Parts: sequence; structure tokens; C-alpha cells
Amino acid sequence: MAVSHPAPAPPWIRARAVLVTVPSAAAVLLAAGAAGLLPASLALACAVGCAGLFAAASLLGTALALHRAEQAFASCRGAGLVGMGTLVATATALVPWWNPPDATGWLTTGLAVAACCYVAGVSLLPGAARSWPVRLRRAFDGAGLGVSLSFAAYLVPGVATRPAAVPAMLIATGGVAVVTVVVLRARPRPRPAMWCGGGAALVLLALGAVAALVDAGQSGAGQSGAGQGGPLLALAGLLIIAGMTASALGGSRRDIPLPPLEPRNPDQYLASYPLLAIPAAVGVVAAVWHLVTVRRFDNQAIIFGLVMVSVLVVRELLVVRDIRRYAGRLRIAEAHFRSLVAGATDLTLVLDERLTVRWQSPAAARLFGLRDDEVIGREFSDLIHPEDVADAQAVIASVLAGEHEGGPPVLVSARMRDGARLWRDTESTISDQRAVPEVAALVVHVRDVGERVHLERTLHRLSYLDQLTGLANRRALMRDLLAHRRRPGMRGNLIVIDLHGLAEVNDARGREVGDAVLVEVSRRIKQLIGEEDVAARLGGDEFAVLTTESAVPAYALATRVVTVLGEAYQLPGGSVDLHSSVGLAELAGGADSDEVLRHADMARQRARQLGVNRVEWYDPDVEIQLHRRMELEQQLLGAAGRGELDLAFQPVTGLRDGRPVGVEALLRWRHPDLGTILPEEILPIARALGITAELDEWVLDEACRSLTAWAGGDEDFWLSVNVGPRELLTARFPERVATTLKRHGLNPERLVVEVAETWIAEDVPAIVAALSGLRKLGVRAALDDFGAGQTSLSHLRRLPVDMLKLSQSLITGGPGSVLDVVVSLGRRLGLEIVAKGLETQERVDRAAAAGCRYGQGFALAHPAPAERIEAYLDSHRTG
Repeated sequence: MAVSHPAPAPPWIRARAVLVTVPSAAAVLLAAGAAGLLPASLALACAVGCAGLFAAASLLGTALALHRAEQAFASCRGAGLVGMGTLVATATALVPWWNPPDATGWLTTGLAVAACCYVAGVSLLPGAARSWPVRLRRAFDGAGLGVSLSFAAYLVPGVATRPAAVPAMLIATGGVAVVTVVVLRARPRPRPAMWCGGGAALVLLALGAVAALVDAGQSGAGQSGAGQGGPLLALAGLLIIAGMTASALGGSRRDIPLPPLEPRNPDQYLASYPLLAIPAAVGVVAAVWHLVTVRRFDNQAIIFGLVMVSVLVVRELLVVRDIRRYAGRLRIAEAHFRSLVAGATDLTLVLDERLTVRWQSPAAARLFGLRDDEVIGREFSDLIHPEDVADAQAVIASVLAGEHEGGPPVLVSARMRDGARLWRDTESTISDQRAVPEVAALVVHVRDVGERVHLERTLHRLSYLDQLTGLANRRALMRDLLAHRRRPGMRGNLIVIDLHGLAEVNDARGREVGDAVLVEVSRRIKQLIGEEDVAARLGGDEFAVLTTESAVPAYALATRVVTVLGEAYQLPGGSVDLHSSVGLAELAGGADSDEVLRHADMARQRARQLGVNRVEWYDPDVEIQLHRRMELEQQLLGAAGRGELDLAFQPVTGLRDGRPVGVEALLRWRHPDLGTILPEEILPIARALGITAELDEWVLDEACRSLTAWAGGDEDFWLSVNVGPRELLTARFPERVATTLKRHGLNPERLVVEVAETWIAEDVPAIVAALSGLRKLGVRAALDDFGAGQTSLSHLRRLPVDMLKLSQSLITGGPGSVLDVVVSLGRRLGLEIVAKGLETQERVDRAAAAGCRYGQGFALAHPAPAERIEAYLDSHRTG
């Protein structure tokens, strides 16, 4: 089984262990010297020599390692200079054992060199100072402290009697003072730097004591080691060893982290000046006491005093300069602050914990027209709109409770009163600065957001508004539709309106005219609806009205809309006529708003299929019919090719003898799934698909083929086919008719082209020209459903027709005199009269009594395929 070994200790820990072991051994030597086992000076030399060499080696090794690693944050120069100071202090401690003629002078010189090395080294340690001016200033502060303490020490009785020791005492005191100031003023103060500085100060003090002992002749030099100064010298040596060990322990650390860069203000420097003035006060007290007790000062004391006073004066002058510079910086910073605050776009308020305004920025008068006497001293809630006070106080209470500590400033939206007593929309950020001693309050930055709020409201309104007509758009309609559906006791209807003819207006007169028509349409719709109704433009030429009325008033409103929109639009360049189709759907009839809109739109489509200017309700049958219509539209295009189209023929018989004189060809679509589809459903689909001409041509060709195929037919038996106005008015229609007759070998007089009376009013001159062209071919024409439209009797004289097919309404509804007049007029014009819709014997008798020569209807004969018609003709002609 593998045995785990503990990880080796870091190198600096091993070095520190050696540094602790060696001083322990040196302390044993000093104890031997103090006990008289060894000469005191020899014990001091051996002990300090061993400890000093190890400490210096550690410090210089650290300096070289840092230099190779280029670690600028732990300056190698600082560690090296402290190591050099340790070497010099070690050599100086050998002077008592060496005992030269001027031992005190050698001690003073060594002490001075060691002090310089220690002061320079400690000043270069990490965090001590970042520039030489700062280091020199701290050295001067330390020198002033040292002079003050030295003056006080000099006045101690007995010190002045030993002038040789005074320089050493001054140097030691000055060095200790400088090192102390440098270490205490370092920011931050790492523990290794404090150990290093404390050790240097201890070494300097001990060396000064050694110099004093040597000067007093108490060093024990030349004795056997049992002199009376041995214990004091051993104690000084112990202090030197402790100081060197502490310096080595602090200066040999190589893992000191980079000190953080903290902002430093002049007040941090000024705050320590009272502490530095305490030693000066000690010197003054010592001078006063000396004057009281001794009553005189010698020359050296006077010089000491003058030096101390000079240093203090210079130091105070420097302090005054620092204060003035700091005050100047404060004035500049305050001026910058005032200029920034005065020119800011935000109003700044300072509130205490009772939410009372204690200060407002100078921008208040410019931004909000608020004077200081109107704001300062009042509660912040007094400036806020009553409806917004509760929310603002709740947010501020959460700030005071510390709920947002460490987070971004809290935002408060509220209306605030300005100097003109008007409410403005504002946003305020609240920052808790109670932890800052200079502020100790809540800081509120108020921004006027009225323009932004107005813009947001405008954009919101525009997003629900049709820009051209000013009506609501689709989004607004769906929003209001949803709101109506959520009301208790939901009632109402949705009306969807589709305009017809606007595309032609845009093509013929331009989109400007088309836009003017849309604006007029919206104006007419708004005039018709109630206050609670919503008019909207869905897009293009589609409009909608959301009404709260019930079914009957809603249908009446839709009818009025159709009527009003059908009136002429007077525009520059002439009037414009439009048609419309309207669909209605109940709000309660759909599962959601989208389904209600879909229902209304399907009803509108159904209205459009049935014609123009129509109103249709939505019901499930409408959807079925629309699906049927779409299916038929898809399948009608190929119906002829698939053989699904067929013809049925309805005979026209004489009312006097009952013999057939002709037939009318009727189109049928034999749908494989839906069964037989009649022309009433086929022709609108064909017109929508644009294939009416193809169907008419197919009907004409098939009818002529059937007519020629019937055996036993005479030349007077005729065939009639229905033709739409668009097909009739095409230039190629007469040519196609002539080609078909020629292909089947039919006499043109046997073909009758029927034109519905309801189409004549669309373009009477064009219809007259087209029928005249057919008459030139020999083809006869019939006016179908006469009496159902608005054709004037005067038009009857102009139309080149040969036959009148009377509407069923003339036979069943009108008085007999009207039927008699129409028949009499037709006979005078030389027209053959055919009565349609004769489904009962009573109608047959009535038509015959009025003078109608021919008749057509179920009472006479039902429509039938070509095969059955051929048999019918054979049987009736034979009969």
C-alpha cells in the first residue's frame, strides 16, 4: 500500500524557520555574556553577527529573486536596502568588541549609515509611497518628529553631560521617527511591511543605546566579561537581534499580493497631522519643565530648540500649503459640481429620513420653475400627484428598509407639480446615501419625461388608428371586439363592408382620387353609427362596424350603410358610383374574436356572390354554401372536358292548338357528387371565372347539333339560347354565331337569341347595335323576362327584337289590364308574344285570354334531355 507523504513547505516558510532558529542561538550567547561566562562585547559581536548575517542573507536573497522575477509590486530595492541596513547594523554592533580609540564616533557613523539604509528600504516597500516627493515629505515629517523627541530627551538630566552620545541619540531618534511615519502612513499597511519597519526601528533604538553605553564607559571592553555593563549591553544586543529577525521575517516574504489601488484624497494626509504634533508638544512641555527646574539653557539646548522650532514652523507652513491646495481643489470641485448640477437635465433633491426636502439643485428653477422656498422644508409627497403618492411612498419605504442595497437606483414614476401649478410626468431615481457621512440622506434625481410619455401615447394611438381615414384599424377593432365579448350580458353584432369599383377608380383617376373616396366613405359610415359603435378600416376597400345593437337594428344599420355608400361621390372631374356587399355576424356566435370576424367576412363573401348592394347574415348554411361555391369554382373549368355539362330543352307551344313551335336550351351541370346544378348557380360562377363566353359558345354548339339531329322537324321550328350582355357585346359574337349555323347547316331564322330585360338598361345603344348585327345574319332576337325590369316601353320601339317573353310576374301578380296592354302593344309592334311561367291551367287560360300566342311552363311541358324532346316532338306533331 502506498504511503502518502506530506507536501513540502514553501521556501519562505523554511527560510523563516532558519531565521527563528539562529536568533534563538544568538540569544543563548547573549545570556552567557550577561551571566559573565563570556565578555559582553564578545557575546554581543558573536550573537549579532550570526543573527545579522542570516537576516541580511535572507533579505538580499529575496531582493535578487524579486529582481529576476521582475515583480514590481514588491520592490527588490526595498528588500535589498533593508538587507544592507542589517549588514551595516551588524558591523556597527562589532565596534564594542573591536574597541577602537573613538568607539562612539564609529558607532555614530555606523548608526547613521544603517538609519539611511533602513529609511530608504522601508520607503521602497510595497504600499509605502508611490513617488519620491511623497517619500521626501514623509522623511521630513519623521525628521521633525525625531527632532522634537530628541530635544525632549536632551533636556533629561544627565544627557547633556555626555555630548559624544548626543549625535547617535539624534540619529537613532530621527531614524525611528522617519520609519514609524513611513510605516504608519502606508496605505494599505500589510503586516510584512509593519514587521520590517518595526524591526528597523528596534535595531536603530538598540544601536543608539549601545552608543550611549559605550560613551558612558559601560561596554565592558577589555574586561573579562563580568563588567557591570554586561547585562545592559546584552539587553541591547537582544533588541538588535529581535529587530533584525523581525525585519528579515517581514522583508523576505515573496508572496505579498499586489496592494489595491485605492483613491487617496488630501484629507487622508491632513487627518494625521494632529498625531504628528503630539511629539512637538512633548518637546515644548520638556522645555518648560527644564526652564522651571534648571532655570537656564546651554548653547546646545538653545540650538536644539531653534532647530525644533524651525522644523515645526516649516512643517506648519507645509501644512498650510497643503490646506490651501486642498481648499483650492475643493473650490474647483465645488465649482465643477455646481456647473454640472446647474446645467443638468435632471432635478436633484436631497431628502432626510422623514422624506423632507433639505436641498434642491440650482436647475430646479430652470427645469420646473420651482424656487427654494417652495420646496425646501416640505415633504416630498407634497410635490407628487395625490393619485401617485401611495406608489411612490411604497417604493421609498422599500429603499429605507434596505431592500435594494447594493443594487441599481430605484425608479419611481409619478406626476409632480411644477412652479406653474401644473402636473408633469416624471421619472425619479432614488439612491440611498445614508451610509456616506458627508451626505447621510436619500438623493433623488427627477427627470421630466412628459415629451417621451406624450410620444409613447401618440405612438400607441397611431398603432390603433388608420392613418388615411382616421378610423380604427384592424388591431383596434380586434381589441374592442375582445372587450365587448368580455362584458357581462354580451350583445352586439359585427358588420363587415366591402366596396366594389374602387380599383377602377384608382386605375382611371389615380390613387389620390381613390384615397379621397375612402375618406368620404369613412365620413359617411361615422355619420350612421352611434356613439358606442366602433367604425374601422380593415385594409384596402374593406371596412367594419362593431355595434352594440341587437339583430334587427344592426340589420337596419347595415341596410342604411349599403344605401348611403351607393350614393354618388362628387369628386373633381365627375362623380363616382360604388357598390358594396355587407356581411353580419353576432358576437355571441363565435368562440373568439377571430371567429366572429371570420363569420362576418364569410357572410360578406356570400353577399358578393349573390350580387351587389346586398346584406347577408351569417349562419352555418352560409359556410356550407361558400364551401360549395369554392368547390364549384375549382371544378367548373374542366366540366365541359369531362363531359359533365348537358342541355335540357323546354318546349314552347301554341296556346290555341297546343303544338310545339320551338324549344329553349337550358344549361345543366351533371355533377358526379352534388347532382344536377342549374344555370342560376352556374352562371354567376362562370362570370366570376370569366368563362361565360366559352359556356355560351358550348351551349350554342350543342343546341344546334341537337336541333339538326331531331328527325321530322320542319323549318318553322326554332331554338332559343340565352346570351349574357358581355358576350353579346363582343365584336366576335356575330361571327361565332354565323360559323356555328354554317357548321350545322341551320337556317339562321330558326335560331333565337334571348337577352334578359334586366340587362338592357346597362347600355341601350350598344345592345341595339349588337342585335342589329344579328338581324343582318337572319338570326331572330327575343327580350326575355319582359316586365321584371325597368325597361321603358319607349325602348321597345328602338330594340330590334322579334319576340317578347313575358315575365311570370305579369301573368300571376299584376291586374289583367296591364297584361292586356302589354300584349296589345307587342302585337302592334309586330312581335310574337310568349308567356312564361305557365305552371297551372289557370295561368294558361289567362295568357290565352290576354291574346298571347305562345306559352312556356310546366303546365304545358317540362324541360327534358334531347332524346325525350325528340320523342315529345314526334308525338305532338303526329297528334
